[in-house]
Order: sequence, then structure tokens, then C-alpha cells
Amino acid sequence: MSERSGFLERPGGARLAWRKVDGRGPTVVWLGGFKSDMAGTKAQALADWALARGRAYVRFDYFGHGESSGDFRDGTITRWREDALAVLDALVDGEAVLVGSSMGGWIACLAAMAAPARVKAMVLVAPAPDFTEKLMKPEIPPEGLADLARDGVWLRPSEYGEPYPITRALLEDGARWSILEAQEVPIAAPVRILQGGEDPDVPWAHALQLAQALKGPDVVFTLVRDGDHRLSRPQDIARLLAAVDEAVS
Repeated sequence: MSERSGFLERPGGARLAWRKVDGRGPTVVWLGGFKSDMAGTKAQALADWALARGRAYVRFDYFGHGESSGDFRDGTITRWREDALAVLDALVDGEAVLVGSSMGGWIACLAAMAAPARVKAMVLVAPAPDFTEKLMKPEIPPEGLADLARDGVWLRPSEYGEPYPITRALLEDGARWSILEAQEVPIAAPVRILQGGEDPDVPWAHALQLAQALKGPDVVFTLVRDGDHRLSRPQDIARLLAAVDEAVS
């Protein structure tokens, strides 16, 4: 058994890069974070898990991320949600277990709300629903607001590499996809959430708010007290794989 790769053609000539392990379902689908890609530690660990267990697995890069085409600055929550749904339609047979990290947790929720019959369960790592409105926008400094007003883009410093371009279009579009404003997030599938207590990007209380809002009764929230945002240490990966094992069973 091996992992194969390809590109999914999207409207406007965009191409989404993907990698797939054929195996027993439900298919585990990796949904990465903001400015992340499918070559990261957790995504690769899941590929190794799928190959070892004979499980179906799909990972991909959103528009403007990793190996996919497009300018990151042109990306929006709308577009990345559509990417996830296109991958479900084109590359997944039957039910899926959505594994979303950070922004990918938000995209996973949006995909599950759009196609509930396709989602068997979800495993979310430091999920960041509504992050553009609730986590990012309040922290934009005055000079950043001035840049957005003047140029439509602000270069946000990042601990993980080069500054991230944050566009006015991303912020405005993200506000339209808010899910935490409602009293209930209409997802009935089982959900497992792994959250670091020392996460500087997604406060544990934010992830807990999602856990409390989910409609389904089968929700487990695990706080890794000394965990960071990435949760990519060996012990964190072990927790992730255990949660995915439970979700696919």
C-alpha cells in the first residue's frame, strides 16, 4: 500500500494538490490550519497511521496553500470551505472522519454543517471557529487597521515564519461564516477536541465554547495543560491518533 497524489481541478483554473491512501473507510480527511500545508507533522503522522492500519486517508492543500495554486492573499473562508467540500465530493467514498487543526477545525465544522450525511465524526485540534472575528480582529494594532483601510492588507507578524498577509476581504468574509454567535452549532456527529492549555493563538476557553455549543451529545474535550498550539510533540501525536482510532471504529 502506498500514498498517491494528484491535483483536483477547481473553477477558474485553480488546482488543489492532494495525497490519498486507499484503504478501509470511513475516510479520514485532514483539514490544515491557516497558512499551513499537508506536509506538516500531524498530517504526516496520520498518513503513516493510515498506511500501517490499511485505512483510507486524504490530505490536501487549500487554495493558496502549500502545493496548490493561487495567491494566499486571495483566499477566504468561503473559498477554503468550498475546497473542503470539493475534496469530499471528489476524493471520498462514503462517510468521512474530519480531522481539523486550528482554522481547519472551523472548516471542518462548516463542512459538517453543509454535508451532515457525509460526516461520521470529527477530531479537532485547537479548533479556531470564527477566528477572524473573535481572535484576529481584536488584536490588530492601530497601524494594522490603517494598513487595511489604505491597502486592504496587513502583514501580521508570526511566530512560525514570515508575516501573514491579512486582507480586508478575509476579515469581512469570515464574519459571514460565524458559528459561535448562535446558541447551538448544528452538528450531531461525535466530536473529540484536543486543546493545549498553553496555546497562545487559540485560548482554551475559545475551544471550550465550541464544545459547549455543539448539538450532539457525544462530545469530549481534552485539555492538554502544558500543550501549545501545534500539539505536535510525540505525546500529542499519540493522543491525536488515539482519538482518530476511536472515531473510525
